[in-house]
Amino acid sequence: MPNYYPEGKLIDKYENRSWLRSADTMSAAMASGKILEAKAVLCDNDHDLIVNLPCGKGIIPRAEGAIGIAEGTTRDIALLARVNKPVCFKVIDIQEDGGGFRFILSRRLAQEECMEQYISKLTPGDIISARITHLEQFGCFVDIGCGISSLIPIDAISVSRISHPSDRFTNGDEILAVVKGKEDGRIQLTHKELLGTWEQNAALFNQGETVGGIVRSIEDYGVFIELTPNLAGLAEPFDGVSEGQSASVYIKAIIPEKMKVKLIIVDVFDSPADKSFNYYLTDGHINDWIYSTPQCEKRIESHF
Repeated sequence: MPNYYPEGKLIDKYENRSWLRSADTMSAAMASGKILEAKAVLCDNDHDLIVNLPCGKGIIPRAEGAIGIAEGTTRDIALLARVNKPVCFKVIDIQEDGGGFRFILSRRLAQEECMEQYISKLTPGDIISARITHLEQFGCFVDIGCGISSLIPIDAISVSRISHPSDRFTNGDEILAVVKGKEDGRIQLTHKELLGTWEQNAALFNQGETVGGIVRSIEDYGVFIELTPNLAGLAEPFDGVSEGQSASVYIKAIIPEKMKVKLIIVDVFDSPADKSFNYYLTDGHINDWIYSTPQCEKRIESHF
């Protein structure tokens, strides 16, 4: 299957830059149907995107700016939001312009090829690359190829609950995701299955250790502390604690048969949260993912 990447992945690659260097190479790219990338520097009054090219002026006419713009199913904000960011495109015309060259480009054609050759062939369980484009309370939107968007719901980001996707991601992050399904032609994604099972995460810790964590939830009966994105433990109540704070916690017990980690808070403090995480799966395809331990009655699992 050909490779189609989220926008921004190709812009600094040598091969991409070599296609952009002259009118001759751009002409060759047009003849071969090559998908290229460069930065959009302006959206003019007609909502045409102006693209910064080393060999001349690039223009993506409004109707060529994205799938659905001409039909009205995609709003023009999708074009405005690309200013100062990389855009993918195909070269569709080269015009002489006062001793230089003007290149007419189509992002729409690049997206249509990506849909036909890549996205339409994805199946549930496929592990794919994505780039975070923006964050909402209900989830994060990601680019899965050539600027085509998909959503990871907040409850599919990790097993450990978060109050907002910004607790886990930052705009521009390159991540992996799993295809959950398709609905109305749109790809549905999930993420937590790549972050390991309860046993895999619990194996990183030992009873008696004091480790770092993040306060995620405060209840009458205790405080939930995230140790990893897919593992949280319950600490005894602690005065003066707030959600989002960093914590030092003593591991009192690790109980696989109940999928529980008992903690004692040593200290809490304000500090930027560590958003780093490890993937236990990085490519290929998964059919089944079972988070729960074999001996635990509570079942957390995904089937694709």
